[in-house]
Amino acid sequence: MSDKIPMRDGYGKALLELCETDDRVMVLDADVAKSTRTVWIRDKYPEKFLDMGISEQDMVGTASGMALAGMIPFCSTYGVFLAGRAWDQIRTTVCYNHLNVKLAGAHAGISVGPDGATHQALEDVAIMRVLPGMTVIVPCDAEETRKATLAMAAKEGPCFVRFGREAVPCVTNESTPFEIGRANVMREGTDAVIFANGAMVYEALQAAKALETEGINLMVVNLHTVKPLDVAAVIDAAKKTGCAVTAEEHQMAGGMGSAVAECLAVNAPVPLEMVAVADSFGESGQPRELMDKYGLNAETIIEKVKKVLKRKIS
Repeated sequence: MSDKIPMRDGYGKALLELCETDDRVMVLDADVAKSTRTVWIRDKYPEKFLDMGISEQDMVGTASGMALAGMIPFCSTYGVFLAGRAWDQIRTTVCYNHLNVKLAGAHAGISVGPDGATHQALEDVAIMRVLPGMTVIVPCDAEETRKATLAMAAKEGPCFVRFGREAVPCVTNESTPFEIGRANVMREGTDAVIFANGAMVYEALQAAKALETEGINLMVVNLHTVKPLDVAAVIDAAKKTGCAVTAEEHQMAGGMGSAVAECLAVNAPVPLEMVAVADSFGESGQPRELMDKYGLNAETIIEKVKKVLKRKIS
């Protein structure tokens, strides 16, 4: 693991690569260019950048027109406003018509910190993954965010990627494979599996390392793509270990954990526990304080692992 880097840096770097190599790429922002790192595009490729102001619905509508004209538009703003305010335009204009619009929800999760509940996207994965034809990606670090952004550009159709504001440890590198819809096994294990994404992948790895000293052997799976879910990988891990824990920086209802539960209920029923925000809005505070208060940490994962192991059928 390397130094902490904001995931949004990976998004900005990918956009720079795309603007250099693909004439079809356009970058739109809703007046938060410094925060989303699209300011890097504005400064280097001003002809490829469009600031729509604080007008998320108009941004998605404009991007839809660009997509119809053969462009590959990236809409960039805070995830809570993109998924919330522009949901009708995303549903009816983008998804219903299967337009090639790319959506980037920055400052997602509770780790946004002092901005508080109004700016903390904890429902975005749920309301994006329910849309027909929408691809939903939750990368775990800056490098994976870069790869996810590049992969979205190459994939035809609507795509949504969400990433936090706070710098997080890099648990992947340039050689780590990334493919939309293909989970990455970060650690092999036999006693239980932790399915994690976003900032919780690092927490899952920390939990696995700590439990190893107690003789508990955990598999950690980076489930960066929530939709399409890697059903085969989820089933395989569940069958190998016999029980599972999900960990995400999102509401418990409707997110990655729900996607895993739906998959396992139909294909491989095993005891399952979830680490997520339990039907609550966030609040203002320092990122680490909030992650700890809402149980989004390695300690809570460890508690859930021990709980699910007691339910495991031997």
